[in-house]
Amino acid sequence: MYDIIDRVDVHNISLIVALVVLCIIFGSLRGDVFFSSRNLLNIGLAVTILGVLAMSQTVVIVAGGLDVSVGSTVGLATVATAMVAQSSGSAALAVVAGLVVGTLCGIVNGIIITYGRVNAVIATLGTMAIFRGVAFILSDGQSISIFDEQFRFMGNGIVLGFPFPLWILATTAIVFQIFLSQSIAGRNVYAIGGNPVVARFSGIKVNRYKVAIYAMSGFAGGLGGIILAARTGSGQPISGSQGLELEAITAAVLGGCALQGGRGTIVGAVLGVLIIGVLNNGMILTAVPTFYQLLAKGALLILAVLVAEYRLNRA
Repeated sequence: MYDIIDRVDVHNISLIVALVVLCIIFGSLRGDVFFSSRNLLNIGLAVTILGVLAMSQTVVIVAGGLDVSVGSTVGLATVATAMVAQSSGSAALAVVAGLVVGTLCGIVNGIIITYGRVNAVIATLGTMAIFRGVAFILSDGQSISIFDEQFRFMGNGIVLGFPFPLWILATTAIVFQIFLSQSIAGRNVYAIGGNPVVARFSGIKVNRYKVAIYAMSGFAGGLGGIILAARTGSGQPISGSQGLELEAITAAVLGGCALQGGRGTIVGAVLGVLIIGVLNNGMILTAVPTFYQLLAKGALLILAVLVAEYRLNRA
């Protein structure tokens, strides 16, 4: 029995308990709606983009970094995707455009942080403003409509009874889980976050890894932008993407990431995303004012950091 608990991870068990408690609370308040299949699917759809970003943010944090520009990357990717979809009429080209733009944003972050030796928070705060500004310039501050039905299927289509974005999320989770827990590259990421000096002396190309990790984060932002553009049928420089960076970091830290690097799991990140999704949905169903929702999200991030620091000091 204890072996099973050790394999599952005590922290993840505590997250599962917290998730169950939240479901019980909101279910008792709005059980007629909260546990309906439609609402559960809505929760899943609502956290799709956040889930993709939280998993990539987990890898970044495990490596000892941080990316607060992911929300702006998503916004810029939606604009680029919509522009290409509108001009070319090709869903495939629109997808490629979104992924390329997102990846380029990540590479820019990686180069500034790694070779410019700029603190990750400062660097990505700067690029957050830059990417958002570029998105506004390209779109002239207006939404860009997408009428291609094939493209919009990625945001609203149903496959085997489930919305297509949920399949994207599940596939992304499996890929990240295999990468971080089963691959040599994943072990190297943990080593870099644990002690970059020792990792470098061990023969790990630390600088290349860091640039690649931020490129991966940008790729995830591009994927998030594609999903957002497909769901809304438009490219928007800010609507739908603002605040995603805060929620992605919260989910990653809530899932067990240490901001100092070297610790974190994809399973924990997924559980953190589900907790945030249930909390957001429950507060909406119980008509909690928007201002109090913001307060709750900020308090959740602080609580997650406090718990992470407590666990680190006890280790």
